[in-house]
Amino acid sequence: MACTDDDNHWVTELENALSEECSATDIYCICKGKALPENLRSEVWQICLDVRDKGNQLDHFNEVYDLPNQQVLREDCTNFVSNLGNDEEDKLSVISDLESILTFYCKSRNIPYVRSNGWIELLLPILTLKVPRSTTYNLFEAIRDTYIPQSCSSDGNAFHILRLLLLYHDPELCSFLDTKRITPDKYCLTWFQSLFAATCSLGVVINMWDYYFQQSDPFFIFFLSLIMVINAREQIISMKNESREKIIASLANMPCGLEADDVSDFCTLAQYYALKTPVSFRNDLMQSLYNGRADNSLLVSQALCLPVSVHELVENSAHETTNVDAVRFFLVDCRPIEHYNAGHLPTAFHLDCNLMLQEPNAFATAVQGLLSAQRQALAHNSNAGGEHLCFLGSGRNDEDQYTHMVVASFLQKHTQYVSLLTGGYIAIHNYFSDNINEFLQDHNPKYCIVCAPNYIAKTSHNNTKAGQSSDLFGKISAAMKSKSAEVTGKLMDYIVNPNNSPIQERHVSSNDRIGRRYRDVAPVFSIDDDHDNVAPVEVSHQIDDDQQELVQIDKLVKNAEVVDHFPCQEVKLNGFMYKSQLIVTHTELIVLREVPDIKGAAEVIVKRPLSAIVKITARKRHPELITFKYGVPDGENLKISDMDRFLIPNADKATKVVADQILKQLKAKE
Repeated sequence: MACTDDDNHWVTELENALSEECSATDIYCICKGKALPENLRSEVWQICLDVRDKGNQLDHFNEVYDLPNQQVLREDCTNFVSNLGNDEEDKLSVISDLESILTFYCKSRNIPYVRSNGWIELLLPILTLKVPRSTTYNLFEAIRDTYIPQSCSSDGNAFHILRLLLLYHDPELCSFLDTKRITPDKYCLTWFQSLFAATCSLGVVINMWDYYFQQSDPFFIFFLSLIMVINAREQIISMKNESREKIIASLANMPCGLEADDVSDFCTLAQYYALKTPVSFRNDLMQSLYNGRADNSLLVSQALCLPVSVHELVENSAHETTNVDAVRFFLVDCRPIEHYNAGHLPTAFHLDCNLMLQEPNAFATAVQGLLSAQRQALAHNSNAGGEHLCFLGSGRNDEDQYTHMVVASFLQKHTQYVSLLTGGYIAIHNYFSDNINEFLQDHNPKYCIVCAPNYIAKTSHNNTKAGQSSDLFGKISAAMKSKSAEVTGKLMDYIVNPNNSPIQERHVSSNDRIGRRYRDVAPVFSIDDDHDNVAPVEVSHQIDDDQQELVQIDKLVKNAEVVDHFPCQEVKLNGFMYKSQLIVTHTELIVLREVPDIKGAAEVIVKRPLSAIVKITARKRHPELITFKYGVPDGENLKISDMDRFLIPNADKATKVVADQILKQLKAKE
């Protein structure tokens, strides 16, 4: 009953806001992405699309229908409306409105009408609002101008960007599609042209647009499309022996399976992925994508991986965050050792790109050292630590071709979250300008490629002798010039003896917070917002594939030991999502992963004793994203050893049921 009251409360609040001056931001704060009441939808869309007071533009239409391909437009309108099921009088009225709106739009923009351009499908959800024709036109024009990428052609920026996003979040799937020569324009052209209106049911589209317009974020279409592809990864990869055309058809039809009840989770996942993606690339490309003011097609189409601006990198390193889902960079400096020693960011790990060709074994060992340093930096919550690898070159083509080879080697291994700093070291140097010595470590203008661009570096001129750097990154850099056997020995010592590693000199300071302290934690677990600094550890306790038990969900949930069960999405740290069921018994938490090909069947992925749960957390911005953390008391702290993360639509009830069972166990022990 309380839920109903809450629903009525936000609707009443929305009605009051609409009766006054309000903005799209005000509406989002009230609605929080919820599906809108039918009687308020048209007014909300007009405010979100900024056409509330636009007036009647169709007054300027001379009612002359003489486009070069007017007959094609008329046929398309007639054929489309004939499938709507209205009576004949209504059909004629709708056909007339469609033709008038599209004819005037073509004339006012001086562009031709092209069949299958998504325009008619884009108009259908607007027609359901039953607003005056002039308002329908204004909404259509605003959606076209604001939310449809202008470079939405087979060779346009939009599809190159979607591929880069897929490469960033799921490099294995991207590699599979690349191997099959399946580029995004082959399957998602209609998604972009019509904001999914051409492929999803009307109810789904309207709910999606409710969420979309409240967000006021044109770029959201990229993350919606990304989720559509990633959620289907298992099905797609299982088609490896199918023809290219069949895979494309399967991908293109993915949105058809979306139901209205799925929209909220679908959009929430898209937001989650947006949060885990660097933002500077979208800021740089927004003007060219939606206003056509700049041509970055060459830059985007030839990009090796996602580009990151120097501003975002520097700001990211300078600010602490308690949000484990936010982007945190681990900077990898791939310049030659003499360039690194003439100036570098203090948080940069050095990985000499020359080693890849000169000493492959030493390079492989250096990569192990890099990954070890990254893990330790993450464990200590250092400002230098992050899941997201950002590679740095010099900013000069001759040297950066080797940096690109290093980046490509990581991509070939399907390494997730790989990006490249735009402009390289030169961009960093220019960014700090007059304060260069304050922000760059070991900066030496005699040998710096910016301060002394004509200087030809030689190993004998290194301004920092090997072994003299005070941090692990510098010591590894120096070690890279040693013989391969020596490199292996030194680096492996860092890797297998992390407690003795100099990383603590660089990454752990009195200001670094290793974790929140908990008092009297031995018999207690807690439920809290997920804003602590516990590193996102995920130790695999999954049941082996050959031991995984296949069960019928309906049968299992009827077991007397089962207290409750909750449909959910299991969220892995690599970003993959799996449709699952969370089963709560008197003593255990069981995760069932649904088997796509067998209706009602699921695999038992993991079983956890409830007594191992020490903390249940929820995101403030995503309250349905629940994390169960497992561990043991360690003095006054908690030692987190493992975690499971889920998107649970009924999160409040789920956490309450789990908490109640844990408390019962604690009382029984007492």
